[in-house]
Amino acid sequence: MTPRNYSHMSPDTSASKIQKRRERRMKLLLLLVSLLVGLVIVEIGLRIAGYSYPEFYVADTERGYALRPGMEGWYRKEGAAFVRINSDGLRDREHAKAKPPNTIRIAVLGDSYTEALQVPYEDSYCSVLERKLKECAALSGMNTEVINFGVSGYGTAQELITLREHVWQYSPDVVLLAVTTNNDISDNNRALKRTDEIPYFVWRDGRLNEDNSFQQTKTFRWRTSALNRFGGWFRDHVRLVQLIIQAHHGIKAYFAKRRAATEQAHSEETQASNQEPSPNQATPAASQDDVAAAEELGVDNIVYRESTDPVWSDAWKVTEQLISAIREEVQIKGKKFLVVTLSNGIQVWPDPAARDAFIRRVGAKDIFYPDNRIREFCQHENIPVLTLAPVMQKFADNNKVFLHGFGKDLGNGHWNTNGHRVAGELTAERLCGLF
Repeated sequence: MTPRNYSHMSPDTSASKIQKRRERRMKLLLLLVSLLVGLVIVEIGLRIAGYSYPEFYVADTERGYALRPGMEGWYRKEGAAFVRINSDGLRDREHAKAKPPNTIRIAVLGDSYTEALQVPYEDSYCSVLERKLKECAALSGMNTEVINFGVSGYGTAQELITLREHVWQYSPDVVLLAVTTNNDISDNNRALKRTDEIPYFVWRDGRLNEDNSFQQTKTFRWRTSALNRFGGWFRDHVRLVQLIIQAHHGIKAYFAKRRAATEQAHSEETQASNQEPSPNQATPAASQDDVAAAEELGVDNIVYRESTDPVWSDAWKVTEQLISAIREEVQIKGKKFLVVTLSNGIQVWPDPAARDAFIRRVGAKDIFYPDNRIREFCQHENIPVLTLAPVMQKFADNNKVFLHGFGKDLGNGHWNTNGHRVAGELTAERLCGLF
């Protein structure tokens, strides 16, 4: 085999290729340095501007997720408040596990209304409740503590687990269950909640059975993985990463809003082509159509309709049994229990005509149907209950004030400071009567 002859390559040609490779490397290095400098400048700019969207939630093996102990930062998705999560994962100040002498403790179970990230904590329902209870004559001479166990998105199932695993450590004298009627019932049913990432209870063989299969899902295993925890450091400390995450959420929300608008338009066209039921006409049963209707009207709105659909019947059955289970555990401990149904934006919209139009649109008869159903169940089971929405509606009408929403979105979403104040004062008055 004849060896190749490289003698034709001159030293100048070889040196030229080496030089070009060096130049390409330098250009790549300069590009990377420029990109890094640009990212640093953006990061500094975001920090100067006060931009912060920390992740307030962490995976939890019992409840799917929970508030992150020690996390703090601004919450601006709705309203604006600087939020601090205490060392035990509560949106509250620090509380000793051992109850101080001469103290009455109230533990509040609930979802985002109770968690109240939208307002400063001193303006929240739990804080108002605590201050007003200090004026209760029956508690004269006693210190009053209200402890907030609310977590956004929780249904009654997660609240029962919270009671069992966390609340009793604080030795409360009263357990208050705050029920958000527009989504708590649907949150207790997998088909309506449409997520496999949380625990549920199912009614089977005449009793509640816990379903914690979420622990085996790929999503949950990823959220509890070491790699995800490593990525969490960047989410917590790098504002640019937070911006990218929020942009992603914003894009998803935009397309979801467009889909909802399309479904709403379709729903209105369908209703326009049919005869509208009169206010005194009973809403026809639509068992097999209720799920499809929920997709058009939204699950939050279907709850105002009496339904014979098996899915909704199960959701209501499980919710009622969960309330009974909480009452039973509270009674075993020899403590007091109170169920409080909260308000939804449309229920307390300070315009009767707007409320009537809403009820006609969803094909319901009573804007307080879910509240009244829970009240009647509690009364039948001898469970103390307070239904806030009707009283808050009168307050909103008399004072021409919105109790939900912020800025340009008044009337919708969570309680604003007025809503928290009115709800807290009414609840304090009812709680005072339990002593």
